[in-house]
Amino acid sequence: MLPAHASPTQQSLRQKSFLEEVIQNTPGDCRLLSCIQCGTCGGSCPSGQDMDHTPRAIFAMISAGLRQEVLKSNTPWYCVSCYYCMVRCPQSVHITDIMYTLKRLAIKEKVYDDSKAPDFSKSFIEWVENYGRAFELGLMSMHLIKHNPFGVFKMAGMGMGMLTKGRLAFTPTRIRGIDSLKAILNKAKELEAAA
Repeated sequence: MLPAHASPTQQSLRQKSFLEEVIQNTPGDCRLLSCIQCGTCGGSCPSGQDMDHTPRAIFAMISAGLRQEVLKSNTPWYCVSCYYCMVRCPQSVHITDIMYTLKRLAIKEKVYDDSKAPDFSKSFIEWVENYGRAFELGLMSMHLIKHNPFGVFKMAGMGMGMLTKGRLAFTPTRIRGIDSLKAILNKAKELEAAA
């Protein structure tokens, strides 16, 4: 960073760091600079085992300026937006919002490597747009059939555990007020297209 007394010419010539770019492109105060590298986010993440880097590692890589490595990572794509990491973060870092920023940057620059991750994200969004919530069985079934049919055996134990605890539905259910949610999402798409 340049000192506060740098001239406007010096400031305009200096290229923005990757850290500054991520902070600037994340809505609101993302609090990324507050991260203390405790690892609570990664330990809280239901998709953490599939990520090639934990969120904590991604934040360290952002600070280190490892732009390509971060944008090629599958980590943001496996974020299911459950916000559990944000709820548990002792510094109130807006982890999920930062993951969305990284997805947008990776799409814009067409640099993500793993085609499975964007497909997973797209399927998740389709379920939410149509039903107002994720449908885990449908999401994982579609993903495994397309990318790793034999992966169902790896997931069977967790699936049975969820089923016996009543945490896995066999059919999707729509939320009440789905039309209102669709109107909000359509308006957000309009605003994004206009920006």
